[in-house]
Amino acid sequence: MSSDFLLTSAGSSPSHLKQTIQQAAANAGFELCGIAPVGTFAETNHYSDWITAGYAGEMKYLEARNQEGALKRASLQLAVPWARSVIVCAINYNTQRPYSTQVDDPEGGWISRYAWGREDYHESVMRRLEQVEQRLQQELGQHQIRTRCYVDTGPVSERMYAKYAGVGWVGKNTCIINQKHGSWLFLGVILASLELEPDNPAADRCGTCTRCIQACPTDAFVGPYQLDANRCISYLTIEKRGEIDEHLRSGMGHHVFGCDICQDVCPWNRKAPFTPAEEFQPRQGLVNPALEWLAEMDESAFQRTFRRSPVRRAKHSGLRRNIAIAMGNSGNQAFTPILKTMSKDKRAEVCEAANWALTKLGCASNHSTSPKF
Repeated sequence: MSSDFLLTSAGSSPSHLKQTIQQAAANAGFELCGIAPVGTFAETNHYSDWITAGYAGEMKYLEARNQEGALKRASLQLAVPWARSVIVCAINYNTQRPYSTQVDDPEGGWISRYAWGREDYHESVMRRLEQVEQRLQQELGQHQIRTRCYVDTGPVSERMYAKYAGVGWVGKNTCIINQKHGSWLFLGVILASLELEPDNPAADRCGTCTRCIQACPTDAFVGPYQLDANRCISYLTIEKRGEIDEHLRSGMGHHVFGCDICQDVCPWNRKAPFTPAEEFQPRQGLVNPALEWLAEMDESAFQRTFRRSPVRRAKHSGLRRNIAIAMGNSGNQAFTPILKTMSKDKRAEVCEAANWALTKLGCASNHSTSPKF
């Protein structure tokens, strides 16, 4: 999902070219657009330290290195040596629906806000980025420039460059936060071989607030601005394969895909605007979805239901494991028959989670341990 272009320049002034980029971004539907230089920032070393500390969990793709052994995402200069500027665009995906912290439904689960939409956000943001790229192609004449677009797919630390592009600051919950738009933002970047006029870095406005850290039910924050993915509900429900540590399950609550708690409680999201983008409007049934409905999906129904959704990343077995844990946390014994059926699932992690849930609900399971394969 990336593209290369050789563009030509007609001698546009830096300020005019910057205005052209920003207007193109606005026309494409982005609320925010900024430009950052390609350089070495303090966060470069922080990222390497984070990986070394093991806080990335099983996400080995974040540890990709170049031939010199340096982490690609930590050093864009080494990963993409021709890049001179990073254009960062952000689009709001917030919709007029309750936050997870406002919902207490013993029959429902929770899918993260970003996955409610009608298509995978990677596709939507990439399509809009390419509109900005095409506008640059029209603007630039004789002078050649190379560009490449990324939406979560390349060796780019989007949040770091978003900060230095003035789009927002990296909050204590490690999300990009904008003073006007809050943190419900998808980021996309365009790497450019031309040194464009940069914006000023965004100021940190978290102050003394620690609500996100205090609200996390699995204590995933080892400190302000420091997330241990191994304990993060989003990581556990999406990226983690196999069984989830028992001591973390109760804290997962009703979450079956992702988590929004650290954003739900952020004061900067109290007045966050709603997106006008149609593709981000919630699909029917995905806001506080019925756990029984989710549990009854077979593999083919899962693929149909989430055909253009990020939820597919959890895989059918992962979602069923998460559903079983959410049922156990619900306190709702009406789920007992479903959990007993799930305790016979062909996937060991689903069986184990179902048996754990039955025990938590005070019900006897059909199997004391997961089957051996």
